[in-house]
Order: sequence, then structure tokens, then C-alpha cells
Amino acid sequence: MAFSEYVSYDGLGLAELVKKGEVSSGELAEEAISRIEKHNPAINAVILKLYDLGREMAKAPEDGPFKGVPFLLKDAFGDIAGYPTRLASRFKSDAPVKEDSALAKRFRASGLTFLGKTNVPEFTLLPTTESALYGPARNPWNVEHSTGGSSGGAGAAVAAGIVPLAHANDSGGSIRIPASSCGLVGLKPTRARTSLGPDYGDVLNGLCHEHVVTRTVRDSAAMLDCIHGNEPGDPYVAPPVERPFLDETKRKPGKLRIAFSKTNPAGTPLHADCVKGVEATAKMLADLGHEVVEAAPPLNADEPGNIFLPMWAAWLASEIEGEAARIGRAPQQGELEPLTLGLYEVGKQVSSAQYLMLVKEAQGLARRVAGFMQNYDAWLTPTLAAPPIPLGLINVNEPDPLVAFAPAVDYVPFTPIQNLTGQPAISLPLAMSAEGLPIGMMFSARFGDEATLFRLAAQLEEAMPWKDRHPQVWN
Repeated sequence: MAFSEYVSYDGLGLAELVKKGEVSSGELAEEAISRIEKHNPAINAVILKLYDLGREMAKAPEDGPFKGVPFLLKDAFGDIAGYPTRLASRFKSDAPVKEDSALAKRFRASGLTFLGKTNVPEFTLLPTTESALYGPARNPWNVEHSTGGSSGGAGAAVAAGIVPLAHANDSGGSIRIPASSCGLVGLKPTRARTSLGPDYGDVLNGLCHEHVVTRTVRDSAAMLDCIHGNEPGDPYVAPPVERPFLDETKRKPGKLRIAFSKTNPAGTPLHADCVKGVEATAKMLADLGHEVVEAAPPLNADEPGNIFLPMWAAWLASEIEGEAARIGRAPQQGELEPLTLGLYEVGKQVSSAQYLMLVKEAQGLARRVAGFMQNYDAWLTPTLAAPPIPLGLINVNEPDPLVAFAPAVDYVPFTPIQNLTGQPAISLPLAMSAEGLPIGMMFSARFGDEATLFRLAAQLEEAMPWKDRHPQVWN
């Protein structure tokens, strides 16, 4: 299969070729392996190569919708038996995990072929993918710029044409931020739509969500069909779905009432190219017959950061102390990046009472946003406040979290909101910066309503197509 042919297909397209016998799953695996070898030295997307495993899986892939399609797992919650999950930390054990996660089992059942694990920041803390253990993932659109985080390796690999889709997860924007930065589709599902079993019931009181980054809307929908649903023992479940998500992409959205915002909750101006993207998208929505209104939910200027940062710090402390208990010792000098260590120290100071108060604040924010959403079918914002940032802007060697995260506070004003509320949200590659970098537009819907997002996303994919827009590495 020629290079230009492989990248012209999405995941469902490649699976269709396998089912027709026009290409074998083994040939697709070798094609993806050759692309990893070709592009990874420049973009550092894949940090663990699983070629032998992938070749073995390709001999007899499961007969699912993605039969024989090459795939990459994330080095965070992407557990497969016999291989480590390190979260880019030198402190995290490199011992192999003992069993597949529930998610990995569902990925297998969908027919995918696992070929590696992708780059992340340490403990997935950053909206960029830079760590001392793995080094930075680099954006295929411009290697001096960030891929976003924490699923930055996944975003880089899909954007570079290595695989058509890759595992991603999202506790503050980590699916949607790389999707925006790399010109991809990234849906964060509704809280509890996907399971975190067997090791977790939830993460951060429901902030973490599992899915993929893709090049097409239909791949995102079809994969959610494959992986959604609770496992026995999950603490709660998402609302039931009316029909397969892939079917939703084939249905018209009807006339929707859509709010849009051009400033962040603190009132700080957005980058001009992001504002242009929102305005162009809002105009297209109006042209498509939707009612479009400039409006925003009632958020305080310090939200969601005043809730989000201490909750994350407390979770980090629990993860580090849990790892210390497993290996029988505390972190040693140099095993944690200075920023991680600083946030760990903050987390240890968050009392149980304070943490529960933060949960209550998050639930109050969720009620305010849900009340706002009663008047709208979707809320449009830019995914990020600016185009992809240069690598190195966030300093992982800065031990003071407030100093280190200062450049990111205004950069990521929107994505944590939906993690706190549990709403589904999708980033679509609908705009470009003047310098030729991708800019995602994000749509949020009511709790449990991925269906509206998929219908609207499919409509915009047709009206504002991005399939022919890709990095130079494709050529």
C-alpha cells in the first residue's frame, strides 16, 4: 500500500479494506511500523514500541468494526498485561502490569492492533507533552511547538499519519487540547460513559474520561460505540444511549440553539486567531439554520482554576504515595521533576475536609453550568485561548506550581469546565492560525448528550471540511 493511500483512509476505511480482502491486517501493521520508524525521530510520539505484540495480534484480529487497524495506547491508563505504564515518571515502576484494563479489552474486541504506547507529561499534569523521562513530543505541523497534553504523543502520531486514531484520556482537557493543537477530532465523553476498571472506580471524583483522538467524526463515534458502558462495580453509570453513536453521525441535527463565547471566564481576551475561528464557526452555524447567541454560563473569574489545581494536587499526592507503598520506599532525589514535586507538596497539605469542600464547589459549578445549558443545545468556544504554544513555555523544572502553571492559566480556560461538570465536549479542527497552526473549536452539550455533538460535528465536517488539511509530513 502506497503512503498516500494509507493516510487517505480513516480507521473505518482501513477496516473495510481488511474485510474486503484488499489489504491484510499484517500489511497495515507493517505500514504503521514503517511510519513510526520514519517519523518518530522527529516528533517523539511513541515511547514504547510493541511491534512483536502488534504483529502477533495482526495474525488474528478480533472481528470488530476496526478489524486490523493499527493503534497506539497512551502511557497513562493504557494498561495491557506484560507491559509497563509509567506516566512518564522515573519514580513510577517499570514493572509490567498484570492484566489488561477494561478499556484495553474493549479496544482489543474492536479489532485494533496495538503497536506501541505514546508520550505523556509526568503524571499527565500538563497541557503540553514534555517530560524528563521521555523528552518532548513535537507537533507535526511545526516541531518547535507543543502537541498539547497530556495525550500529546497520541495527537502527534495521528496528525503525522502514523495511525488513524489513538487512545487518549481527559481529566482537564487532555483529549481536546491535543486535538486542537494537532488538527484532530477529540471527544471527551460524558462522565462514566467509559470505565476505568479494574484499578479505579473513578479518578478525581469523576474528572477523568477515556476515549481517542481521530481524524474523522465517524471514527470517534464508532470507537465510542465499541468502548462505552459500565463494568461491574463502577460507582455510577452514564445515561443510556438511544442508538449507536455512529448512526447519530448520519442524522441531521435539526435547528439547534447554540451559545458562543469569545472571552474566557475571567474576561481575558483570547488570541485574535481564536476569536476569528469562533466568529467564522458561528457564522457557518447560522448559515446552516441554527440559532446562534453570544452567551456564557455564570462562572466566577477564578473558576475553574481555584477548584481544579488543589484537587489535582491532592490526586497527585495520592498517586505518588500509592506508588511508594507498592515499591516500599518514598521518591528519591531526582525521581520526580521539580514541578511534580512542588505540586506533590501542595497536595499533601490539602486536608480531607478541604478536598470534600472542593468537591462541593465543583458540584455547585456543575449546577450553574447545567442551568445555563437548559437554554442551549450546545456551547461553542475555542478549545484553547491561543494556537499551540512553543515548547518550553511551561517549565517542568520550576518547583512553584503557581509560577510554572502561570503561562497555562489563560491558555486553557475552557476545557477543565466540562471535566468538573461531566458534560460531553468535542474539539473540531475548524480553524487555522496565521502561522499555519491548527486551532480547535469546542462544542459542549448537556450531560449525556453526545448524540447532539456527533450530529452537529458531522454537519460541520461536511460544511467546513478539514480532510485535505494536514502537515507537510504527509506529502
